[in-house]
Amino acid sequence: MKHGGDLTGAIARYGGTPQMWLDLSTGISPWPWPIPADLPGAVWQRLPSRAAEEALIAAARDAYAVLADAEVVVAPGTQSLIQWLPQLASRGSVAIVGPTYHEHELAWRIAGHEVIAVANLDELPDAVRHAVVVNPNNPDGRVTGHSALARAAELLQDRGGWLVIDEAFADMEPEISAVGLCVELPVVILRSFGKFYGLAGLRLGFAIAHRDVAQRISLALGPWPCSGPALNIGLAALRDKEWARCMRNAIQHRTRELDTVLAVAGLTILGGTGLFRLVQHPDATKMHAVLAAQYIWCRRFEWADDLLRFGLPPHKHDLHRLAGALASFK
Repeated sequence: MKHGGDLTGAIARYGGTPQMWLDLSTGISPWPWPIPADLPGAVWQRLPSRAAEEALIAAARDAYAVLADAEVVVAPGTQSLIQWLPQLASRGSVAIVGPTYHEHELAWRIAGHEVIAVANLDELPDAVRHAVVVNPNNPDGRVTGHSALARAAELLQDRGGWLVIDEAFADMEPEISAVGLCVELPVVILRSFGKFYGLAGLRLGFAIAHRDVAQRISLALGPWPCSGPALNIGLAALRDKEWARCMRNAIQHRTRELDTVLAVAGLTILGGTGLFRLVQHPDATKMHAVLAAQYIWCRRFEWADDLLRFGLPPHKHDLHRLAGALASFK
């Protein structure tokens, strides 16, 4: 499966209706920020205003602790930024720390850059001009420390390149963020709104970078990069710090419960973030099929037939359902 979150293929193969499936294939929070029922009609009827965009940028700057000398760019999801950055970057090869989210490699290849896979940022080849690291990493949750990120950024600065840091899953542990490096180093940070806030369909994300780089990204995206509803909802959600605090606690609690279910089933937990767990089993491909036959959809990987990734079950009865399905696997 190329991505999680789409049950079309699962239903075509195994049957059922969307309501019958327990979809654990994504890293999106199952508990969304509550969208107000009384959104102003103007957000649907008028083009998004610059004032609304600036208000959202200010909220993002505060939520992500962006320093004064760095800029925030609003985008219709981080996927659009992943597509654009290789087009805007100077020519040269790119090192991608992997295995990781495949769309980074695909976007840089489509843009004509040579892609070199590396295990970590401390082994950047001499020929590399740019580098990409997902931090924490998807799917194993590995965290690259600030010192390693700074060393890589300084090296790439001498080569006229960029260090792209995808922080899509950093909301659970804000201290992971390397946002402070954006001021003096060629660092571009991507922040996803939809995962932690459980509103992936809103399509909202942010790039944080030095002013010159941020302006290039903004010009590429053009006017009205996000819809009026996305600006309105994103602003209110990012300002809701009490909800974020409570949600971090709730996610951590459910993650511990999920870990117990997976361990009891004999799965080896290799890592993950608060929003997903990566596990290993010698018959993972068969297990994926057995779960799917019971309308439980998890993430499998074409490049590793012994790995599965599980998102968070939203309800207690979903945890019990998963536990029962795993117990049926022989």
